[in-house]
Amino acid sequence: MRRLTLPLSILIWVAVWAALRLGVQPPIPGSVMNLYLSILTISIAVFLVADQDRFDAFLAPLVSLLREPGLAIPRIGVLVAIPLLLGWFTYSGVRPQFDPPFEARTIHPEPPASFKLHGKAFDVLKGRRPAGMEVNEANLAAGKAVYYRNCMYCHGDDLDGKGHFANAFNPLPANFRDGGTISQLEETYVYWRVATGGPGLPQGATPWNSSMPVWQDFLSDEEIWQVVAYIYDASGSTPRVSEEH
Repeated sequence: MRRLTLPLSILIWVAVWAALRLGVQPPIPGSVMNLYLSILTISIAVFLVADQDRFDAFLAPLVSLLREPGLAIPRIGVLVAIPLLLGWFTYSGVRPQFDPPFEARTIHPEPPASFKLHGKAFDVLKGRRPAGMEVNEANLAAGKAVYYRNCMYCHGDDLDGKGHFANAFNPLPANFRDGGTISQLEETYVYWRVATGGPGLPQGATPWNSSMPVWQDFLSDEEIWQVVAYIYDASGSTPRVSEEH
C-alpha cells in the first residue's frame, strides 16, 4: 500500500479539484478556489510528513526516477515538461485578455406600473409599505435573518456586492453601499426588483443579464418588505421619496 502513496496523493488532489471545479454550482470564484486548493495541498503535505515511513514511500518513486539509469528517457521527459508547464502557467497569467465588446445597459430600468405579487397586483408607483411592516427593531432583525439566509452569498456580508459567489456573475451583484444604487431608488422599486428578480426585468433593460432569482417564489410578502428595510438600514441609505408621496 505504501508504494501507492505518491499516486494516491495525486489522485486525491485531482479528485478534490474536479469536485470543486465541476460539482459546485454556481462556480466557486477563482480566489476562493485557490484558497481551498492551498489548504488541500498543505493538508496532504502535513499528512505525509507526519510519518517518516509514509514520507519515504512518497519520495521513493521520485528518487528512483532521478537516480536509476533505466529511467533516463522518462527522467528527461519530466525535466522538459516541468519548465514547459511553468512557462504555460506564467503565460496564461500575463497574456492579454480580449473581453467581448462593451454592452451598454440601463442601470435602473424603468419598472412597470404594477406587477403580479403572489397572484395579486402591486402598484409600484403608488404602493406603500403595508401596516405591520414599519421599519422597527423587530422587522429589521427579521430582515437581517432573511438577508443572511438568502442574499449574503452574492451581495456580501457587508452589503458591498462582494459575496462568496459574486465573481461568478455578469454583471456583478449590486453594491448597496454605493450611493448610485438603492439610495437613488424608492423602496417600492427595490421591492419590485427583489420580488421579480432577473426574470422580471422589462425588455427595455436588455442586456441586463441579472442572475437574481424570483424571490417571491421563496419569500413571503412580509419577508421581502423586511429584507428591503434591512438593506436600507444596514447600508446607511434612505429610500428616495417621490413627489407624489
